[in-house]
Amino acid sequence: MQIELNSFYSRLGSILLILVLGFILGKIKLINREANKTLVNLLLSVLMPASLFAAFPPSYDRNSANLFFSGLASGLLVMTLLIILSKLLFNHKFVKSDNLRLESQFGLIFNNATFLGYPIVASTFGNQGIIAYCGFIIVFNVALFSYGVYLFKKKLSLKLVLSTITNPNILAVIVGALVFFVGINLPGFIIDAVGFVSGATTPLSIICVGYMLSTAHFKTIFKKWKIIIPAAVQLIAGPLMTFLALRLLNFPDIVVAVCTLIQALPTATSLSLFATKYGGDEVESSELVVVSTLLSIVTLPIMITLLFSH
Repeated sequence: MQIELNSFYSRLGSILLILVLGFILGKIKLINREANKTLVNLLLSVLMPASLFAAFPPSYDRNSANLFFSGLASGLLVMTLLIILSKLLFNHKFVKSDNLRLESQFGLIFNNATFLGYPIVASTFGNQGIIAYCGFIIVFNVALFSYGVYLFKKKLSLKLVLSTITNPNILAVIVGALVFFVGINLPGFIIDAVGFVSGATTPLSIICVGYMLSTAHFKTIFKKWKIIIPAAVQLIAGPLMTFLALRLLNFPDIVVAVCTLIQALPTATSLSLFATKYGGDEVESSELVVVSTLLSIVTLPIMITLLFSH
């Protein structure tokens, strides 16, 4: 599949402008840490679920169903390969620090598929891309709240499993898929209300990422090569491996494009949250997220151009 690069760069430019807005709002203190926390909770609990639910067409069609299941299958494959790759690249032999090793593995496996992934996929591929994204994001969230936690805690619990299953984003996709496959016709006012709510997802998610960048100490971060190297590896190895694996197995072109684009995104902001909650290095994790986000401004268009310009 050949992505229309001019259109892609135009949309990417719009996203960067909103990112700058979030950065400025953070710098002038119109958004502080508590306000950002509230926005993140609102996004994860209400807006993103509404967007994922609204992504399914109002009536069943075979093409959309195939895209959903292809996205689901690609998620299983890609997440498994990324876990294996992270173990090979960031092991005891190459990374001596326990915290940095776990953070680098997490960073390679889990990127910003939620806050940046949704708006970029939606603006680049429209509803067809979002349906494939819905299948992928189920696997991503299950892996994030199970293996992602396991990386830091080294154990799983029934409570963790239940919290993963009842995650609002997973529930929204499951309910949306059921409504789609069963053929339930929802009243127009419900569809409109969900659509209005989901419309706020893209700008608010990007503003939150911009705020995160406004809190970074750039002079200090870019002197730390041990942070820059794993960030660069994630931004290059992830999309290359995804593109080659899905192409080799003849996945639909739009699924290949969506998953490759997602893997070219920076490390998930949840890395710093997980490190704080489960005993990792909060400062180092935040620095890895910031460096990955800044580097992606350069690497994202380069990777997409290289892989999809022909």
